[in-house]
Amino acid sequence: MKRVIVIGSGPAGISASLYLKRSGKIDVTVISKGMGALEKAEKIENFYGFEKAVTGAELHKRGVEGAKNLGIDFLEEQVVSLNFDENFKPVVETEKNKYISDAVLIATGASRKSPNIKGLKEFEGKGISYCAVCDAFFYRNKDVAVLGNGEYALHEAMVLAQTSKSVTILSNGLAVNTEIPENINIIKKKITSINGENTVRSVTFDDGAVFETSGIFIALGVAGSTDLARKIGVEVSENKIVVNENMQTNIPFIFAAGDCTGGVMQVSKAVADGAKAGLAMINFLKT
Repeated sequence: MKRVIVIGSGPAGISASLYLKRSGKIDVTVISKGMGALEKAEKIENFYGFEKAVTGAELHKRGVEGAKNLGIDFLEEQVVSLNFDENFKPVVETEKNKYISDAVLIATGASRKSPNIKGLKEFEGKGISYCAVCDAFFYRNKDVAVLGNGEYALHEAMVLAQTSKSVTILSNGLAVNTEIPENINIIKKKITSINGENTVRSVTFDDGAVFETSGIFIALGVAGSTDLARKIGVEVSENKIVVNENMQTNIPFIFAAGDCTGGVMQVSKAVADGAKAGLAMINFLKT
């Protein structure tokens, strides 16, 4: 039996998982930690089938319960990376485990905005990176930093520690909510600017202190849709995952659906995207 991993338990992910499971020939696992944008929706009044307004949390609960009743497996884990195994099968890595599948659906919603730090946008591609796996090679034997304060930041730091001279996590004034090993440094001060000329050279903190670094990897919060996409070579444009009419990316067995692909940010659109993706994945896995 083929196996599909759906990253995200929102309307797009659940919709796709229902179609995949009902095919009878695909084992479906949904990996998610939290409900995403629905958590902030106080009232949803424009969705088909509801006489009265429903909260985002209630809609999410009903969706997940319906999928579980159909026999779909759910894992409450934080996805930190997406990669390939030696047989070129996609591997979804969480803070706890690694899961091999035949196809993956990214349905984690729209990516977060970058923090408002002077110099961050200006140095993107010039010392600012969003993917340790992709760009660690360019920072061999150099001092680098990771901007973040959780499991995702730790994962990126550990990747960089294999080849870089030193790695420092910059929490930007936030509390660090994961255990940091001794080989990773940490600075908790708030950042006021990222400095350099043609490339990143240093960071200035709110107390005036300056920290020198050759590169900064952005890993705030949890890994968003485009963060995961970039790690596996999926095409991204204007912070959205590029898909065809079947919600398929440029990597044949990687699909994406919902807000992460752009367009109207509505539950109805996400559900439709999920249905299209689920049906397309069924057909893809038949070949």
